[in-house]
Amino acid sequence: MNFKVIPFKSLNSKYFNILLGFAFAAGILFLLSNLYFVQNKGVASEPVDGFQKIYSPYIPSQLDFAGERVPQENFEVFERIEREFLVNTYWHSFTILAIKRANRWFPVIEPILKKNNIPSDFKYLAVIESGLMNAVSPAGATGFWQMIESIGKKYGLEINDEVDERYDVEKSTEAACSYLKEAYGLFKNWTLTAASFNMGINGVGKQLDRQKTNNYYNLVLNEETSRYIARIIALKEILKDPKKYGYYISDDQLYKPLKSYNIEVKDNIANIADFGIKNGVNYKIIKTYNPWLRDIELVNKSHKTYAIKIPEKGSIDIIK
Repeated sequence: MNFKVIPFKSLNSKYFNILLGFAFAAGILFLLSNLYFVQNKGVASEPVDGFQKIYSPYIPSQLDFAGERVPQENFEVFERIEREFLVNTYWHSFTILAIKRANRWFPVIEPILKKNNIPSDFKYLAVIESGLMNAVSPAGATGFWQMIESIGKKYGLEINDEVDERYDVEKSTEAACSYLKEAYGLFKNWTLTAASFNMGINGVGKQLDRQKTNNYYNLVLNEETSRYIARIIALKEILKDPKKYGYYISDDQLYKPLKSYNIEVKDNIANIADFGIKNGVNYKIIKTYNPWLRDIELVNKSHKTYAIKIPEKGSIDIIK
């Protein structure tokens, strides 16, 4: 067969416009079809009568806290656990932030727990207490571990108008470890120890005596403490394997550890802003890396040695 090739420039403008119209229409259809595919691909996002499919999250058949088995065969325990899996799987903003912050703070917390022979699962206790941030509750509980002033001081933290070491992640974790070791010495059980961090050692002990049991899962407790262990366990499973619960967060989206070095100070700092400028940073950076400094000055009459963190050169961008 013979074909006659027509040069582009010889095409009649009428036919050219028709062909251009077909090409434009085909392009629009292609884009719309791809948009429909993107919006509807995957089982979990397929609409049903205008609604998205929503699934009950996966719950492993075997769960534990600090190596102590969770008795899921008990229907009340299972439903308590399931509630926290549901809440924390679908509480997207909190859980995404917990995943991001864990990448920064777990490497700080884990070695301290290990050094003190506290099970690694207790790092998830800090997640549910504060969301891994220096939060302050209406009752005045402060820091990653949400310690009230009396408890913080009991376990060796300095707390006053200028210094509050509940805001120091390393020191407050050490204090939390001291509390947990004391509680475990009494209860000989990590689950009860964790519950006591919420309810107090005396509070848990009183309920064990009153209810004639030595098992956390047999206790009738206030709602907060009843949910406490279940929430730790749910967040432990989600943070261990976020993709299993629908969280696809790339490594570059995780919050990076803060690289710093310490400057030891034994004397008074008349103005922390000036101190920061002298060391190549500003007041905000000093406060970000050392939130335990609670005032513009540090009056150190006793000449105590404080370690003030300064970011490693080039590790962050400083606004000029």
